[in-house]
Parts: sequence; structure tokens; C-alpha cells
Amino acid sequence: MGELFARVNGGIDLCYETFGDPDGRPLLMIMGLGGPGLWWDDELCGMLADRGFYAIRFDNRDCGRSTHMTGAARPRIYRAFVGATGSASYTLSDMAADAAGLLDHLSIPAAHVMGASMGGMIAQTLAIEHPDRVLSLTSIMSTTGARLVGYARPRLLPLLARPMPRSRDAYVEETLRMWPLISSPGFPFDEDRIRRRSEATFDRGVDRVGTARQLVAIAASGNRTARLRRLNVPTLVIHGANDPLINVSGGLATAKAVPNAERLIIKGMGHDMPRELWPTLVDGVDRTAKRAEARQPVTA
Repeated sequence: MGELFARVNGGIDLCYETFGDPDGRPLLMIMGLGGPGLWWDDELCGMLADRGFYAIRFDNRDCGRSTHMTGAARPRIYRAFVGATGSASYTLSDMAADAAGLLDHLSIPAAHVMGASMGGMIAQTLAIEHPDRVLSLTSIMSTTGARLVGYARPRLLPLLARPMPRSRDAYVEETLRMWPLISSPGFPFDEDRIRRRSEATFDRGVDRVGTARQLVAIAASGNRTARLRRLNVPTLVIHGANDPLINVSGGLATAKAVPNAERLIIKGMGHDMPRELWPTLVDGVDRTAKRAEARQPVTA
């Protein structure tokens, strides 16, 4: 199905796409910082649809073709990450409410939810604040919000705050220079795939200030650990043992916090999802969904 739009959460327009049978198992896919929904590759979405999922990917606010929060306060990234979060235009709670609103738009009472990086933080927040909307949770290369876990290697921090080039060619080349710094050292670097994806990302609209607003939203949302301990939802935590952007301690802390969470730490995986790991990812999401389905009452 082609791109559609949903008006959610008091006026936010989310651009979304779906894959698979609408009568299948609903799966809401939430991407990370500055990443439009197409970062969930078409082939991966097709693999999930083949497992019976109705896969839904979308652009978060301040990203791609969804609403950009122009006119909001200027985000102060460095101040936010030392505790001065007054420049936050919104928080992860607002982004989780956007996701819940998309489910409302689609008339889906509850869905399996998976999120990567910041998307994992949003997925966790959705499970915490809208527990009736989440059937199962898969948190990928994410963290709890606690300051002492899930940290980035210091040399990568300036990359997050650096303005991206304004021309398409320069943006693509900068992405190709930066991506190997965070990608999986144990798997081949697929330059052609990343080039195509970065071209498509630029064409959708790259919002440098919007990405900064998302970063400040992360900083302003605090530590979820105590609330994660109260979750009662089948959960899978996937993390790369070699993640330089969100240290594996973030995944370990998430799995420790959520009761009965399954933990899957993958050697050689960095802060990306290489094609070679897609079968493992699909198996994990399916396995976690089946745990949730086994808890549902049998109807005649």
C-alpha cells in the first residue's frame, strides 16, 4: 500500500505505510532518531508480512513527511544532556501518544510493537503509558533513559549535533562516511543499500532542527527503569554487543528491568540492523508475539 496520512494527537499528521493483510497480527514499527519509516526496509517488512503480521511503519514527528514542529523553541542539545531541558518542545510521551493515535486512526485496539534506538524508547513509553495498546514489545538497540547505561562513545557525540550537508550529493556522501562508524563490525557493510536509503531519506526531507528536537525530547524524558519494572507484557530486548552509539549496557538494563524479558545480545552487531540479521529479528518478533497470543483467552 502507498503512503497515507493520519491526523493524531491534537493535530500531528503522521505519514505511514502498511504491509500485509489488514486482518493479520498488527505490528507497529517505530524508527529511531531522524529516521523515517522507510528505514524499516521494504524487504524486512515483507518478511514480517509473510509471518502473518500487518506491519505498519511511519515517520515520527519532525521527520520525513510527518508534521515538523516549526516555530517551536530552539533546541539546546548540549544543555539538555546536562539536565537543562527547558528547550524541549515535546517528550517521548508525546511521541508515544502519536503512535497510539495512529492505532486509533487504523481502528486497531492493540498491536505488537517494535522500536529501534529512539524508537525503542518510544515503544517502551507506549507500553508504560498506554499498556492496553501493546500486545508485545520488542526493544532493539535502545536503553532505559538511565544516565549510566546506554552511553555513546565520546567521539560520536559531536556527530549527533553536527549539521548535515544541505545538498543531496553531500548528504549522501556524509552518511556513507558516518555510517561505518556505528554499523556492525561483524557483518558486511552494504554501501549500495545505505546509499539508496540515504538518497530516499534526503528526498523525503531532512530536518536538522527537527532531529535536534528529537534529541532534546530524549534528554527531557528521564529514566524509565522504575516504570519498566511494572510492565506486564511479553518483551524481547535485542542489542548489539558492539554498539558504539548506545552501549550494550542499555539493552542489558532494559532486559533486567522488564519482568521476564527475553534478552538477545548479538556478537558483531553495532547500531544498525544488517540484512544478515533480519531472519533473527523476524524470528524474535514472531516468538514474542506468540508469547502474547498464548496469554489471550480462547474464544469459541
